[in-house]
Amino acid sequence: MGKGTVYTSESRSFYDRRTGTHIRQITTASAHHHHPFFIIPAYDDNMKRLIFVSHRTGTPQIFAEERSTGQLRQLTDRTEFSEWSVHPSHDGGAVFFTAGTSGWRLDLETLEERELVNFSATEMQDEGMVAAAMGTTALSHDDKWWAVRYRVGDESVLKIVSTETGESEIILRRDSIAHLQFCPDDSNLLYYAGPLTDRVWVIHRDGTGNRRLYARNTEKNEWITHETWIPGTRELAFVDWQRGVRCINVDTDEERQVTSFNAWHAICNPEGTLMVADTNFPDIGIQTFNPRDGIGEPIPLCYPNASSLGEHWDGQFPYADGPVQVYAPQHTHPHPSFSPDGKYVVFTSDRSGFAQIYEATYTT
Repeated sequence: MGKGTVYTSESRSFYDRRTGTHIRQITTASAHHHHPFFIIPAYDDNMKRLIFVSHRTGTPQIFAEERSTGQLRQLTDRTEFSEWSVHPSHDGGAVFFTAGTSGWRLDLETLEERELVNFSATEMQDEGMVAAAMGTTALSHDDKWWAVRYRVGDESVLKIVSTETGESEIILRRDSIAHLQFCPDDSNLLYYAGPLTDRVWVIHRDGTGNRRLYARNTEKNEWITHETWIPGTRELAFVDWQRGVRCINVDTDEERQVTSFNAWHAICNPEGTLMVADTNFPDIGIQTFNPRDGIGEPIPLCYPNASSLGEHWDGQFPYADGPVQVYAPQHTHPHPSFSPDGKYVVFTSDRSGFAQIYEATYTT
């Protein structure tokens, strides 16, 4: 067993008992699995493959479900792999990831791994289980540019890498950089999360235009988190926990309310006409809602019954006086996201005792 090993399909189907939604379980092995972080697509645009991480070999490795056959294929067999750094290309040709202090391009046909860049980092991820500790990366929608954050000493560094040549440029150095995502309508613009007390920032790919898009209201002790773009609008949405989701237009700074329920990890379909979110405290399942009508009435899709660990979410913003240690293993969170055609929502649940990957069919 190792790189290139093909496993027979583990797919099984059932219906959610409360909503009647058709659910397909993609993995069943007695090990933890998860798809990429919710702001990162799990599928290529043509939905040839679904990319995920499996611990079935004893260490986290990249796998793919070949959707035409249901077969599962192991794509890597390596050490020092950062499992939340995985980012599939939109054209279906490659997966980008970090391992050690290098950034790699994995060819999905040949399984050749090519080192694109060595970051000369002292560490790629911060300590802990959340935000900068996850080591997420971002890929532009034209697949030309890969954004990676890392640390050198006490400084966070943001580097942009050409996916063709590996040429790279540092565009930002500052105290803290966490999750990032390119604007789906502009490959020259991306958001990044700053410190937990000052999250919402945008910057151009060449390093210009670095600015705070939203300043947290300290009097309200706001908990601002989980940013994501709304396609077709140039609006950046963010969770105001537990007050709902708001968004700001990057060109006009106009702000509006998107929804008011306890959306936790919320993201749009590719058209920007529908959002999906998991929930917590209380867990009311995975909900879908309209991000453009100013109401965002939630409609239940399914109930993943994940453990969604992270007791710090059940209370006020915990970071106002500085960092705190939390226990929030990310594979216990559903992290739902849409397929490129908008027909499915992929999510993770540890309802069986192991984190497995599921796919819910969305019907209007």
